[in-house]
Amino acid sequence: MTKLHVKRIEQDLAERAVLVGVKRPNQQWPTESSLLELARLADTAGAEVVATTFQKLDSLNPKTFIGSGKVEEVADLCRSFSADVVIFDDELSPSQQSNLEKLIGKDIKIIDRTALILDIFALHATSREGRLQVRLAQNEYLLPRLRGMWAHLASNRMGGGVGSRFGEGESQLEVDRRMVRKRITSIKRELADIAKTRSLQRKQRYRSGIYKVALAGYTNAGKSSLLNTITGSEVLSYDKLFATLDSTTRQLVIPDGRELTLTDTVGFIQKLPTTLVEAFKSTLDEICGADLILQVVDSSDDNFMEQIDTVNEVLEQIGAEEISRILVFNKIDLLALEQLTAYQKRFPQAVFTSTVDHHGIDDLIKRIGIAAEAHQVFLEVLIPFTRGDLVSFAHKRCSILSEEYTDQGTKMSLRVSPEFTGQFKEFVVESDPVETEHQSNI
Repeated sequence: MTKLHVKRIEQDLAERAVLVGVKRPNQQWPTESSLLELARLADTAGAEVVATTFQKLDSLNPKTFIGSGKVEEVADLCRSFSADVVIFDDELSPSQQSNLEKLIGKDIKIIDRTALILDIFALHATSREGRLQVRLAQNEYLLPRLRGMWAHLASNRMGGGVGSRFGEGESQLEVDRRMVRKRITSIKRELADIAKTRSLQRKQRYRSGIYKVALAGYTNAGKSSLLNTITGSEVLSYDKLFATLDSTTRQLVIPDGRELTLTDTVGFIQKLPTTLVEAFKSTLDEICGADLILQVVDSSDDNFMEQIDTVNEVLEQIGAEEISRILVFNKIDLLALEQLTAYQKRFPQAVFTSTVDHHGIDDLIKRIGIAAEAHQVFLEVLIPFTRGDLVSFAHKRCSILSEEYTDQGTKMSLRVSPEFTGQFKEFVVESDPVETEHQSNI
């Protein structure tokens, strides 16, 4: 069977989706752009988008989210295009979802952006922790929506009269609620155990004094590709939304010989469900524990400013807003020269990179080195020859400003991470005032 035949079969099997959005006053993202992103999400989940529509509303309809006329239009679109699923760009309440299912058609699935993102996360989660995090978010999303799922069983027994208030559907609903609550408790317990292990590993890294850098940014900004390019590793990297869910840490050796760690994390997205932020808390803690955040931006995206705002909001939400940051405009190989020049003038402190032609990668590594150096303490030490291990450690973990051999041992001017100062304490010597002043100006 040829690849073309396989592709045609996949297209035939793909669910046909109608996308629905709402345009409201003073919203952060343009509706059209948000729906284009929703279409990419649908494609990532394996659906084929057959129609897209939106409605201007000052306030949402509490029963059906959109107006009754628009509901009829969506139902007509589903019939015309033989759609299987309707995807709303905003989160629906359980009652809105139930009402829409009744009005649009019982054979048509009604889901929202949150459910779609959860579905994508379920597809891409690979580690045990990632799969548990997704299952937790899915079950917390499912719990308040169980009533609608059992409405058909309840209606079969609700013909009136004595006993009609205790139908089979209602009893099954309570059974399922208990089952889902039990599942949530069990998953949280497993995640807590994993979080303890992750926390222990993180503490060991902290005690090691190694400077920690985290990549954060909008989904598909190219964080994994950047990690691979900087560290020479081969982390999974696709041109798809949410290709990476599990945090990945790699070693980075900067030109002066020091070892740092660079961690890739799950991408952010607008309207990121709160349940997902909570479920992925242990993964996002990697960002909170970093000394420096590389905020990666897809410079080729027309909505890059909205994406920056979204990332800033999530960083604030997880308590990482005070951590030092370098703004990294990635994918500049997709920009015209005049565009790149305009962005460089607009964001003079940013670094502009491409993982395709490696443009700006050396500049980025240099900026990381400068940030790591600023984090350090200046020390003048005289290490006896019997402590060659400490000299070797200094070369691996510290910035060597000067080094000379004397009769008493190795004299070194160092920049040292605060966590390491205790190891050099007994060998600290008085600095030359002129030399100290010179070093402070570096």
